[in-house]
Amino acid sequence: MSSIKIVLPDNSTKEFDFSPTILQVAESIGPRLAKDTIGGRINGQKEIVDLRTSLNDGDKLEIITLSKDDANEVVRHSAAHILAQAVQEIWPDIQVTIGPVIDNGFYYDFYSEKPFTDDDLLAIEKKMQEIIKRDIPIVRENWDKKQAIDVFSKMGENFKVEIIDELDEKQVGVYKQGEWFDLCRGPHVQKTGQVKAIKLLSHAGSYWRGDENKAQLQRIYGTAFNDKKALKQHLHNLEEAKKRDHRKLGKELGLFFFNQLSPGGPFFTPRGSVVYNQLVEYIRDKYREHGYSEVITPQIFDVDLYHQSGHYENYRENMYFSKIDDRDFSVKPMNCPGHCLIYASEHRSYRELPFRIADFGRLHRYERSGVMHGLTRVRSFAQDDAHIFCTIEQMQEEIKGFMTFLKEVYETLGMPNYKIFLSTRPEKRMGSDEIWDKAEGALQTALENLNLDYEVNPGDGAFYGPKLDIMFVDALSRSWQLGTLQCDFNMPQAFKLKYVGDDNSEHPPVMLHRAILGSVERFIGVYLEHTAGHLPVWMTPTQVKILNLTDRQQEYCEKLYQSLKSEGIRVEYDDRSEKLGFKIREAQLQKVPYMLIIGDQELENETIAVRLKSGKNISNVKADEFTSLLKQEIENRELESLVAKKLT
Repeated sequence: MSSIKIVLPDNSTKEFDFSPTILQVAESIGPRLAKDTIGGRINGQKEIVDLRTSLNDGDKLEIITLSKDDANEVVRHSAAHILAQAVQEIWPDIQVTIGPVIDNGFYYDFYSEKPFTDDDLLAIEKKMQEIIKRDIPIVRENWDKKQAIDVFSKMGENFKVEIIDELDEKQVGVYKQGEWFDLCRGPHVQKTGQVKAIKLLSHAGSYWRGDENKAQLQRIYGTAFNDKKALKQHLHNLEEAKKRDHRKLGKELGLFFFNQLSPGGPFFTPRGSVVYNQLVEYIRDKYREHGYSEVITPQIFDVDLYHQSGHYENYRENMYFSKIDDRDFSVKPMNCPGHCLIYASEHRSYRELPFRIADFGRLHRYERSGVMHGLTRVRSFAQDDAHIFCTIEQMQEEIKGFMTFLKEVYETLGMPNYKIFLSTRPEKRMGSDEIWDKAEGALQTALENLNLDYEVNPGDGAFYGPKLDIMFVDALSRSWQLGTLQCDFNMPQAFKLKYVGDDNSEHPPVMLHRAILGSVERFIGVYLEHTAGHLPVWMTPTQVKILNLTDRQQEYCEKLYQSLKSEGIRVEYDDRSEKLGFKIREAQLQKVPYMLIIGDQELENETIAVRLKSGKNISNVKADEFTSLLKQEIENRELESLVAKKLT
């Protein structure tokens, strides 16, 4: 065999007279590197491949070691196998199904006659630690498909047999840990001892293939990290996340609730509606600033519209249908087809473009009951949804305008940390490859022209076009997909949309689908958790609460209340005959930004004592000065307390 050259990140090369594995390349560099190697990336690919993968001449290799942040992905693959091995060592009759890596952890589904308990999790985790301590070498073998089916059939692993039978491959990967083995593509670490820090988190019921009509399974969730310090920080974040759970906060703050008579349909209370409407009004203000016009479109359309748009063929499993007057109708899942009808309702000239229209109409999408989760996964919602119809030449400026708009909104809301992903063509899509090449190229060019960092997310585009997905990273370092911009050459073609250019000929416009908050409902859920319920003053349901010490101050408090209310401030007066400490604690639990404490001294001097939600007190404040600063804070949509800044 001729010499095989492997290119390293510094452009140096290693030569072999055989096709080496990633581990063998690491061994040729040094024993310390080899000991820590757990995988690699080949030729710049995002995916980490198994350290046992053979390389070809000219391959560019990045070796992944335990010290790297992305090592956790490989560690968690192996931790899932260690979990499955532990369960089967304790209960040999339990069948294993699948155990994927998920965000910040992994899970494994088991077929068990009895549900797992909290005590079971403790026993399983103890057994996992034993397996890790054994430092068992992990070996990969490639089996013929028939051999794999025969072996797993004899073991009674019926779910594995079903998985293998459906694979369109002649061989399958099997990883062995001593006598125990499992079907898997990998990647995995060298030995079980390389899994340094694990924790089982919870257990729940699930269904095979997520189908309620199939076998019920028992799921165990866990996490693993490449060091104990990272695990400790993650567990701290999980505890903090429980306190910040938007469902808990929504109940405590009286913002929203759900009722089984409308599954997946949130009810916003008067207090919650304030938060909702303040967000919408803020976006409306920005629309006026950025040249958008708001429209209102119907809720129900003949399904012919969705055949034309491509939704029926590509999205119907998420839609609701009904027959009315012998015609098939659907509740709209998206605004874009209706916006195409608005565009097509008049002849358009290039002078009218870009044509930007926004819509807060209600949308309905079917979600399985098992995946609905508070406000972050609902069936009924609204988006800050808008569509831009423009020429090809205008695209770059419109994408730039969107990114500017998004940055302004996120900075106002205290959300400066976000990542951008370019999501490319999915397998199920409409339109030709030529059109997709053009659309993906336009988004990539825009990002590069704006010098914005981004990652490619292959195959995750919408069925009608590629998109930019904005992943907001919250206060607990969790990522949430919120904003999006989608580049669509297909839907204008499907609706035969045209504009007359300066050459007096007709041309199809480009359609940009965009949202900044995304679903308003989902955004509120995410934002409550990010802020731990401490909303900016302009968004808070009750901005000021007046608390009197005794009945002697009642008249003065009433006067203050009416004065603040007349200035448009959301104020409440708590005149109950309760102790002041009790009323303060209650206001703090409601996360009221400003409490005005009124006693005899304030009555005599015609002043107020301002208590911030932090617990800090500011005495001897003139009511007019407080009102003026508060109004300024609200009107400017300040993120930090202007009152505290100016008066302390």
